[in-house]
Amino acid sequence: MLVQIKDIKIRKRVRKDLGNLEDLKDSLRTYGLLNPITINRRYELIAGERRLQAATQLGWTNIQANIVDNLTDIEQLEMELEENNQRKEFTDDELLEGYKRLEKLRNPGFFYKIYLFFKHLWEKIRDFFESKKRK
Repeated sequence: MLVQIKDIKIRKRVRKDLGNLEDLKDSLRTYGLLNPITINRRYELIAGERRLQAATQLGWTNIQANIVDNLTDIEQLEMELEENNQRKEFTDDELLEGYKRLEKLRNPGFFYKIYLFFKHLWEKIRDFFESKKRK
């Protein structure tokens, strides 16, 4: 659900240090919000303070939010802790492999470029004949 940022209330939080938000703001600018924040029916923030603060600093007035209802204070605090505690960073090897794959996709070799050309050509031919069948 799209909610107005000005309506969201931030109550006492476990996380005190939001850290540097610049990388998160760059991500929001480039890809948008990949994971909505979580609020309760009173628009109190449960999870996603860093995302909310980054969006606010970017001048956003609205943000996507999941609204949870009928949770006790204990369950809300558990959600906040769980959301922040269950993240697992990439290992150095995983991150290196991911960036290698990204580099190959950004700078394909000669044979891969030929493959992509013929794949695209085949898709166009297939689409042409499928459109003829529908008529």
